[in-house]
Amino acid sequence: MNQMTRRKPAPTPVADAMPDDDACWDAFLARDRAMDGRFVGCVATTGIYCKPSCAARHPKRENMAFLPDPAAAQAAGYRACLRCHPDAVGRDRLAVAAAIAFIEAAEETPRLEAIAAHAGYAPHHFHRLFKRETGLTPAAYARGVRVGRLKATLAQPGSVTAAIYDAGYSAPSRAYADARQHLGMTPSAWKDGGRGATIRWRVVDSSLGPMLVAATDKGLCRISFGEGEAELRARFPHAALLPSDDALDAMAQRVSALVDDPGTHVDLPIDVRGTAFQQAVWAALRAIPPGETRSYGEIAAAVGRPGAVRAAGTACGVNNLAVLIPCHRVVRGDGTLGGYAWGVEKKRALLAQEKGK
Repeated sequence: MNQMTRRKPAPTPVADAMPDDDACWDAFLARDRAMDGRFVGCVATTGIYCKPSCAARHPKRENMAFLPDPAAAQAAGYRACLRCHPDAVGRDRLAVAAAIAFIEAAEETPRLEAIAAHAGYAPHHFHRLFKRETGLTPAAYARGVRVGRLKATLAQPGSVTAAIYDAGYSAPSRAYADARQHLGMTPSAWKDGGRGATIRWRVVDSSLGPMLVAATDKGLCRISFGEGEAELRARFPHAALLPSDDALDAMAQRVSALVDDPGTHVDLPIDVRGTAFQQAVWAALRAIPPGETRSYGEIAAAVGRPGAVRAAGTACGVNNLAVLIPCHRVVRGDGTLGGYAWGVEKKRALLAQEKGK
């Protein structure tokens, strides 16, 4: 049995294209931290360059020029702002991107010391930096990478044990522990269409139509519009599907109420499956206030991966919890709606209701 699957080294991260001048100016006016590291603003009257979130007083628009990075600003004769330290932002973001590539390319989960050394930082400092940029610790991100590999290998022919080792686990016990936390069921149950798992479900009415609400014993695993038992069974053909009970009835009513009153604070248990990146995106979605939207690029930047715009869109697309994880609040960079798993009209209606509140 091949316990280690050789993987190609990850490519060096490539920076996002620089926004146009109007978008750069808007970012400076908003002191948008999500745009830090994507460009710098150069002030002709002072000869300094700053990051977008700099707290200093804004100069006049005609005195501002925008360049892609500190190196370009220095070549043009500008010096770094001593208040916002723009050089550190680019270095930090590149270091985190390099660490992510290192983690994803590693055959086994690397230790913090190795990750930090690869990025060129001291371990304790880099631990804080990585969490600040991604919302996850390096260890949590690495666990998510392994779970993602486990899901992929479990979908292929072969034994569960082989899939566990091919995903980079050194022992089945660690894989089963991660699976209970991230998959909601054991690896063998996941591979076999949910065999051995128990899911309770019901369809509840909402102002935008019927909603399927389903949960494992850990929490909500599926909220969707226009689905029923057939669709749920297609996802988990071998799971035990049971009727709703009092606990699920109560959760379903609270979920339905979110459609009309999205500002209500809801603290419901969830059992969703995803990689570390997907989980970070879903957390960023839940942080968007009702009535507001974000672009896919803004979400990617918010989780420390400004170059992963397409991956952020994919994470939105595989969201299993409609409304509760509000992927309908993410739009394209030009302001158009983009896609939605349950139809663009549902997305438009949800946004209209939220903006009317």
